[in-house]
Amino acid sequence: MIEVALFGAGRIGTIHAANIARLRARARLKYVVDVDREAAVELASKYRAEVRSVDAALGDEAIRAVVIASSTDTHAELIQKAAAAGKAIFCEKPVDLDIVRARACAHAIGRTGVVCLIGFQRRYDPTFVALKQRLDAGEIGNPEMLIITSRDPGAPPIDYIGHSGGIFKDMLIHDFDVFRWILNDEAASIYATGSCLTDPAIGGAGDVDSTAVTIRTRHQRLVQISTSRRAAYGYDQRFEVLGAKGMLQAGNHKPTEVFAHTAEAISQDKPEHFFLERYRVAYANEMEHFFDAMEQDTAPRATINDGVKALELADVATRSWREKRVIEL
Repeated sequence: MIEVALFGAGRIGTIHAANIARLRARARLKYVVDVDREAAVELASKYRAEVRSVDAALGDEAIRAVVIASSTDTHAELIQKAAAAGKAIFCEKPVDLDIVRARACAHAIGRTGVVCLIGFQRRYDPTFVALKQRLDAGEIGNPEMLIITSRDPGAPPIDYIGHSGGIFKDMLIHDFDVFRWILNDEAASIYATGSCLTDPAIGGAGDVDSTAVTIRTRHQRLVQISTSRRAAYGYDQRFEVLGAKGMLQAGNHKPTEVFAHTAEAISQDKPEHFFLERYRVAYANEMEHFFDAMEQDTAPRATINDGVKALELADVATRSWREKRVIEL
């Protein structure tokens, strides 16, 4: 039985706590840590866990794993403390907003050798995984182009945007990771542009809400990423890969696959409304994979180095947007 300390009792921490509970034959949530004691107590009581401080949780030798779902500005310190304590680490993205601190975390993981999974949950989505497997099996030959569409149903609160690190680090970091994972390739150049089209307050916070990114890879493939903070019809997450022998597409998930055929129209359900619904299975698979990696002592599908690489691309894209130019890597 793997005993776990969870840092963060907010929205995503609640999701992870439930998924740990699902694996009751393998894992047990022992501690919940959060600066909001009331939230920590509420979540801990639901799963018969205890509320502890950071140092107390990490100082317990019975704790073999930590799940870091606290605010981004706490990630780097918690990763380094947990690594020094010899704990396996599951940490939500991003590793940090600062690339120097993120690289320091990677060095700490390298020194200690602990398992560290970074929470790029799209790598565990059944639809995306199936496409990746078929691509790797050569179904469409050599991939040539990747087109990613990533649209949220609405923007987060303005006060969140102000300290999020910007749309390229907060939102597109997932898409940069998907690009690297699907194509097994790296960027050679990036051009990013953006506009504020959905809410002028986002521009007032120094950010944009709509972006277009073009990447040329080291193998001369082309990648286009289109994102928006507003999609009135739901959470729009899909991509397609064009190859020498055809194309593979990964579409949106819908609540049902029922089509209505009437005299007025042919209709179907809108996409699932938000990421918590769209990726509920992915989050569960991701947590199970974390414990698999611990028990088998293997590298997880999304490592600390993947976290650093995605943040590097987000940094470059931000600079490309601000400087209005292509950046060669």
